[in-house]
Amino acid sequence: MDIYLTSSPFSGHEDPANSHTECKGLAISELNGFADRLRKSAQGCRHGLMIASAPDDPAFTERISGDMRSALERSGITFDTWQDLDRRNAAAAASLVTRSDFFVLAGGHTPTQNRFFREIGLKELIHDRMQLPGPSVLVGISAGSMNAADTVYAQPEEAGESRDPKYERFLTGLGLTSAMIIPHFQRIRECVLDGRRLFEEISAPDSMGRCFYLMNDGSYLYIRDDIARIYGALHIMKDGAIRKIADHGGVTALIT
Repeated sequence: MDIYLTSSPFSGHEDPANSHTECKGLAISELNGFADRLRKSAQGCRHGLMIASAPDDPAFTERISGDMRSALERSGITFDTWQDLDRRNAAAAASLVTRSDFFVLAGGHTPTQNRFFREIGLKELIHDRMQLPGPSVLVGISAGSMNAADTVYAQPEEAGESRDPKYERFLTGLGLTSAMIIPHFQRIRECVLDGRRLFEEISAPDSMGRCFYLMNDGSYLYIRDDIARIYGALHIMKDGAIRKIADHGGVTALIT
């Protein structure tokens, strides 16, 4: 299975997960060779499956799914079938995953999606699917990329979360990489949440003894044959400090 964990896979700065309307004309990003590499990986894939971040909001899921499929088709990646996996058909998760070969982990609220993944046993289903013959691809978008990790750093993002003692910042993910990704770094770098600076006052203490990979839109982690590389602009946060690693066009080798 070829795995792409993106901040945003779309061209420009549009992000369907943060928009209340359909994003017309979206295309897959050409930055850092993403669209070209994805087209090659997707050759032979015929059955797409979008796995929800908001399993109880079918309208949101269908909009995000439609935007993603349209962007893929506009970029030359087409499918015979395309389905959504959310609460409505969660009981059929095993059969849906088994017969699909192109998976999209939607963007949205990381803890909400993480709960749904655990409820349907997605970690085991994906790892079983990886053992089947034939081409297969998995694309994570934002929260979906975060939830692909062994241990997920669910950076607080909604009002009140950073001060809520019951909010869990470290969750069990799908186990596809050890990299704890924080997406949209170029957009949220200066954000303030609950009266505190998001990175310097909230995430910095969480990074002590850990490494967070801060990815810009257009950057992505690509895993194939257990070899992992981040293509594009990248910073890391480690032991409370942020350090620039690469600009767009750069490649950073990782140990998964």
